[in-house]
Amino acid sequence: MGLRRFIQVSYFRCARTSGILKHVRYKPPSLVQWRHSGSCLYKAVIFDMGGVLLPSPYRVAVEWEVRNRIPPGTIKQAFISGGMNRPWMRYMRGELTSAEFLQEFGQQCSEIANFSVPVDSFLSELTSSQMSKQLPIMTEALACIRAEGLKTAVLSNNFYLNSGMSFLPLDRNQFDVVIESCREGICKPDPRIYMLCLERLGVQPNESIFLDDIGENLKAAAQLGIETVKVDDPETALKELETYLGFPLRGFVPHTCLVRPTMEIPKDPLQQYLEEVLGGPKTGPLIVRQFSHGQSNPTYYIKFGDRHLVLRKKPPGKLLPSAHAVEREYRILKALAEAGVPVPKVLALCEDSSIIGTPFYLMEYCTGHIYKDPSLPGLEPGQRRAIYIAMNKVLCKIHSVDLKAAGLEDYGKHGNYVQRQVQTWTKQYRPAMERLIEWLPLHLPTSQKTTVVHGDFTSPLLILNPEGPEVLAVLDWELSTLGDPISDMAYNCMAHYLPSHFDLLKGLRECDVIQLGIPTAEEYFRMYCEHMQIPPIENWNFYMAFSFFRVAAILQGVYKRSLTGQASSATAESGGKQAERMANLAWNFATKEGFRVFKEFPDAKPLARPYSTCTQPEAFPRRNYVTMAPSSPAHTSKAHLILSPNDLPRRAQDLYHKLKKFMDVSVYPAEQVLRDHQVSQTRWTPHPLIEELKDKAKSEGLWNLFLPLENDPEMKYGAGLTNQEYAHLCELMGTSLYAPEIFNCSAPDTGNMEVLVRYGTEEQKERWLQPLLDGKVRSCFAMTEPQVASSDATNIEASIIEEKGFYILNGHKWWISGALDPRCQLCVFMGKTDPEAQRHKQQSMLLVPMDTPGITVTRPLSVFGEEDPPAGHGEILFENVQVPKENILLGPGRGFEIAQGRLGPGRIHHCMRLIGYSERALALMKGRVTSRVAFGKPLAEQGTILEDIAKSRAEIEQARLLVLKAALLMDTVGNKTAALEIAMIKMAVPLMAEWVVDCLLQAFGAAGLSNDYPLAQFFAWARALRLADGPDEVHRTAVAKLELKHQSLGGEEEFPRD
Repeated sequence: MGLRRFIQVSYFRCARTSGILKHVRYKPPSLVQWRHSGSCLYKAVIFDMGGVLLPSPYRVAVEWEVRNRIPPGTIKQAFISGGMNRPWMRYMRGELTSAEFLQEFGQQCSEIANFSVPVDSFLSELTSSQMSKQLPIMTEALACIRAEGLKTAVLSNNFYLNSGMSFLPLDRNQFDVVIESCREGICKPDPRIYMLCLERLGVQPNESIFLDDIGENLKAAAQLGIETVKVDDPETALKELETYLGFPLRGFVPHTCLVRPTMEIPKDPLQQYLEEVLGGPKTGPLIVRQFSHGQSNPTYYIKFGDRHLVLRKKPPGKLLPSAHAVEREYRILKALAEAGVPVPKVLALCEDSSIIGTPFYLMEYCTGHIYKDPSLPGLEPGQRRAIYIAMNKVLCKIHSVDLKAAGLEDYGKHGNYVQRQVQTWTKQYRPAMERLIEWLPLHLPTSQKTTVVHGDFTSPLLILNPEGPEVLAVLDWELSTLGDPISDMAYNCMAHYLPSHFDLLKGLRECDVIQLGIPTAEEYFRMYCEHMQIPPIENWNFYMAFSFFRVAAILQGVYKRSLTGQASSATAESGGKQAERMANLAWNFATKEGFRVFKEFPDAKPLARPYSTCTQPEAFPRRNYVTMAPSSPAHTSKAHLILSPNDLPRRAQDLYHKLKKFMDVSVYPAEQVLRDHQVSQTRWTPHPLIEELKDKAKSEGLWNLFLPLENDPEMKYGAGLTNQEYAHLCELMGTSLYAPEIFNCSAPDTGNMEVLVRYGTEEQKERWLQPLLDGKVRSCFAMTEPQVASSDATNIEASIIEEKGFYILNGHKWWISGALDPRCQLCVFMGKTDPEAQRHKQQSMLLVPMDTPGITVTRPLSVFGEEDPPAGHGEILFENVQVPKENILLGPGRGFEIAQGRLGPGRIHHCMRLIGYSERALALMKGRVTSRVAFGKPLAEQGTILEDIAKSRAEIEQARLLVLKAALLMDTVGNKTAALEIAMIKMAVPLMAEWVVDCLLQAFGAAGLSNDYPLAQFFAWARALRLADGPDEVHRTAVAKLELKHQSLGGEEEFPRD
């Protein structure tokens, strides 16, 4: 994650695993002269699935007919005969279910064969795992195409399986666009599906190539102006595709591409040099490819016979004095290897520019694990910690090299390293940096040790031993010199302060590093000081400011070279904007004492509730996701309210805009159909449109957005959003009553999934969490009882008695939302295991399968006369229900604790959605009053209407601010410390929504009470949520008690508020 990612990402960095560094078999075509993709006429390649990426269905049919003694050609004839309304075409358009298709297709095949044909057996074979494996040569071709910067799409005539899932056994990450006929309702050769694909790719017909094995489909594409390739034999088809694209589709080397035109090197003199230096001649052609991420010294993959090498050279053109000195890189690598520092093995240095135009050196192509993401995804906390410790020790080893013994005394100047660096980089970049240029010289370190410094020591520059936490090689030494070792340490800690979504390098700022097992910046620095046996450094703030200042200057240099075509990375043009951001961050470190995280090592007591309502966030606003009060200065950074979706971090903002588009295109148009279904005779059966939209949302990545990052730091289950980020998305979902389920973000499933994530065992997660995350099942939560005031959870009377390895449940529950849904398979049940224990230790929670004997759903309860099908709100009897002991959550007596943990996020989700209800209602009302006239003038000009609109807007805005503040506090100080705000929003927001919707109903007129609009349902839900999850009175009492606790003996607030 360090500086070199801005300047160059060498060949070593192109993989997370050793897979990148394995030997590659390459068979070069003999007749094609490859050209760089920049000269390619095409921008996208579109693939059919069956017969192109997968084995042909016709071939499968032929083999199946032979084995089953079916007349040859029966299946193919059924495929192609009968016009556009034949069973096969209707099945691919999603018009037939799997059962309906098998019945009609079976009849068709039987008529052709004159006897019964077991078509279910054929469909099973067609969709079997053996027939669903993508052809390896196509997988490699896709990787080559994407490496050259072209877009890819799959345009498939596919169908729904019996499970309700579409048949698309491909890795969707291979494609920019996925078009499935069964989801779109149209299929090839209908021209509309081709145009839809082109539209989503953002290309013109003459900019795309389409591969299919059916002539009819190819003809339709060609008529639109799309270039076509007929696939009879995959290898032959790919050779033809290569002639169109102008680059090979075999011999893929990860993260490489054809050498860019301005970076080409002459092969003949290079081959002659290699033969002289390494021995030769070697068999096979010389293969040269360029690593795509380099931004400073161009780096090339070389295959010379059976040897795999890496060549690094100076960039072409006029360069800054002493910059890009590959000779120095070679020297330092050779010296450090002899000193025992793990570095790549260098083979030769060539200073003769006549060979390839500039000096260069060669080194071996190394193997091992490389992690570009400093959070080290996929590892256990203990493994992450071990890797960071190994990284720390290697840095200390570098800084401990004996300069005299290594012959490096003259490798750089001694002393005043930081001052010289500031002067050097000041010359390169001045705009927007004047403040830093003035500040840095005034705060230079008074004393500096001189050692070898790497200049960009970061985790992505380490090759790790796959067998354990051992650093095999440290890479990218272009910035190395003699200097202050603490500057290396500061660079190494940059990731702790950078966001994970930053364009050019990933950071750890949003992560809970403690939970991940990664040392905090404070601990990592302390570890370094102990290994080096030096005292803590007091002016850490200066070194961090200096680090980001230097990055900003380097980025500006990269940007300037991109303007002249000298930068070796295609992404270098973004350097100017990134440089400004880095400069701003450097200034934040320089001027704000809050960023001096190592001012004192002993724990400091922070403010109990650090937050800010600042609307002008810093360049990289810092957040803390720990769910407890912070305990060290590293956790006291201020966060800020994100008042608009446009101020969200980029990844969350992208999700928001995708969600909004999905709502506009797919959800709102479906609402009337779904409302009508809720009053139909089949209302207790889920409408198939819901499942269809769920599949579509999942395919677009709009799925499980609710799980907060603090509970899922590795994003194993959810989207990795903070509560505040999700607040904006949840409000948007709240504008439709059906949207939360479509995105798998609806209660009570969300609360139950959070319970399983936080408290479930691995076995419980596998049995229940995964199906819920997949949206395959639904669940309910059984706590409320008719005989007692269940707003006080300690009142519940349902019993849980242990007996012979089981728990026996008895109780009467009601208002169990979701219990009537036929997909509901899990009930989270709360009852008493020990009535004699302490008041809040009597309750336990168990996971109860809904098909367990003894469970009876007696009736659906209505809300203002509405039964809310198909989920409903059930009244349930539990009579001697026997549940295995391993189904208990967290342990006996922990039920109240789980309930409180579950309700915090659940309450804020309800409030987020209520704001969405209110916004949608206001929007509907504004459209209504501007289009209708009463008593001679538009309703919008009536005084009472104007007053209600103004009051509604103010009420919504106030409520939103309170909800966002609560979400921010949940992210920064945890749910427990945010209890006051959570109680306030649950008290205030439903009341606001009820009032706003009531006013708007009045203005809307009688139509608003009907099923033609969502207003009546909005009102019912707003009123019901003044009772659900605790009535208003409970929350008012909680707010008052918490408020009184905040008064000190002197009458002043104990917790000052910004």
